[in-house]
Amino acid sequence: MIYAAVLIAVVAALLATSLVRALKLKSHEDFMVADRGLSAVVLVFTLLCSWIGAGSLFGGAEFAYHQGLAALWMPAGGWVGLILIYLVAPRARAFAQYTVPDLLETRYSPLARILGTICIIVSYTAIVSYQFQGGGRILKLAFGVSQTSGTVVLAIFVIVFTAMAGMSSVAYTDLVIGLIVTVGCLLALPAMLAHVGGWNVVRSALPASHFQLKGTMTWPEIMGYFFPTLTLMMGNQSTYQKFFSARSARDARLSVLGWVCGTMVLETIIVLLAIVGGILFRPVVQSGKLPAWGIIPYTARHGLIPWAGAIFLGAIFAKVISTGNNFLFSPATSVVHDVFQRFLWKRARDRSLMLLSRAVVIILGLIALAQAFQPSILQTSVYAYDVYGAGITPAIIAAFFWKRATPAGGLGSIFAGTIVAVFWKVMGFHFPMIFPALAASLAALIGISYATSPPAREQWQPFFRKESL
Repeated sequence: MIYAAVLIAVVAALLATSLVRALKLKSHEDFMVADRGLSAVVLVFTLLCSWIGAGSLFGGAEFAYHQGLAALWMPAGGWVGLILIYLVAPRARAFAQYTVPDLLETRYSPLARILGTICIIVSYTAIVSYQFQGGGRILKLAFGVSQTSGTVVLAIFVIVFTAMAGMSSVAYTDLVIGLIVTVGCLLALPAMLAHVGGWNVVRSALPASHFQLKGTMTWPEIMGYFFPTLTLMMGNQSTYQKFFSARSARDARLSVLGWVCGTMVLETIIVLLAIVGGILFRPVVQSGKLPAWGIIPYTARHGLIPWAGAIFLGAIFAKVISTGNNFLFSPATSVVHDVFQRFLWKRARDRSLMLLSRAVVIILGLIALAQAFQPSILQTSVYAYDVYGAGITPAIIAAFFWKRATPAGGLGSIFAGTIVAVFWKVMGFHFPMIFPALAASLAALIGISYATSPPAREQWQPFFRKESL
């Protein structure tokens, strides 16, 4: 079957790339930041691939099925966040550490490193969990295996793949995946529009609200999707690790320009694909046989001619693997670098650190797998974004742009944002959690900073210099 053959080819290509990069590893620094040698071109694709994953392809599709073009509010938060990222990128490269908790300790305190690591584990394993879930759906479509079996198989592959060569593997396989995804999306949209009968048929088949700015949502509901994506984008550890891995500050900044263009184009295409796919297979969704989040891979399998569908399904599969790699690799490096190497095993050698890193990847991958059977990918993604966006992003942005932020203020911000977000989830409140969580984080950051003594110059100075462009 052509679908299975394409998926096997994708896996073989990714494994080959990973193996080649693994053989070139010389040190733990190679594993974590690719020896700080990534060019702007490689950075564009790895940033794009780490950002657009199951959250967009599955959660975004679920959103678009119910709300139409108003689903663009969720990725739009990321687009706005990229404006600030453009300003931060050269400073982040000049700082040139390894992880976001490195940044948090330098600016605030060792305790901030620990709290940041905990927040990263909570949010990123949740993000990895729905990559596993989405990949399981694709394997079900291609091979006929059960959803559960497909999820487990995909999880095993991503865990092994991530453990092989670290950042070097992640970045260079993303270069391959980015090309596959771009080609797949560009082929699929016109083919699906032709299948359904053109855009006029799409307009007539759906309610007018699907083509309105708000859809059927209120503005608080819209902002409840917009702000989690915005805050995650601005503080995303995976992004900062890529900047730390850049060849220069110029490469870091140029990569953001390419990332802006690629993200806006691909995420808009994904929303349109979900809208058209929803028309083709609405009866299947309404019957309960297909969850709304599975529309895009289902359309690739059943709504396109075989060769185009196979390429598109392979592209989706590769994208899920890529995002799973990125968001599994990131917390693993935090656990090893920010906990073991910083506090418990300061004199560990490179070989020991690489072995430990691989072991931690496996453990965190299993934790993510245990979370991989949630009913809604959209809601899981929003929760993960909220925890990270409220818990870490305000402290990160303050580190680069507010000299008055104090260690106590940073600690209070991380603690307050994380606790409120998790509490909101546990209690099951329906009001968007980003508002109370972000408000608590900002109130703690600003209030405690002004209530305590200003930080010493050496605490903020490393964040206000730029590497020459």
